[in-house]
Amino acid sequence: MSNKYYSVLEVTPTNDDWVADYIGPANALVTKHGGKYLARTNNHERLEGSRENPALRIVIEWPSRQAALDFMNDPGYVPHLEARTAGSVSHHALVEAKDDLA
Repeated sequence: MSNKYYSVLEVTPTNDDWVADYIGPANALVTKHGGKYLARTNNHERLEGSRENPALRIVIEWPSRQAALDFMNDPGYVPHLEARTAGSVSHHALVEAKDDLA
């Protein structure tokens, strides 16, 4: 059985033109690929480090790495991804749910 994976995103919009058209399709496509939003909030704080805080932090749980990749490459998502990346400063990491130091 494959491990779950987590998308961890930091997003700071540089304009809001894309946001209204993004939310609904992104929600549906995350669900379509077995994902679940665990957090989408501007209520967060940096406990360590000096990098500027993003406007939003988002965490999505995926049933597998492939599910996350399928979402990112879904033809229905690509135009929304392009709009988000053009209209924001975004960082997206995919993290496997395992402890290599245990």
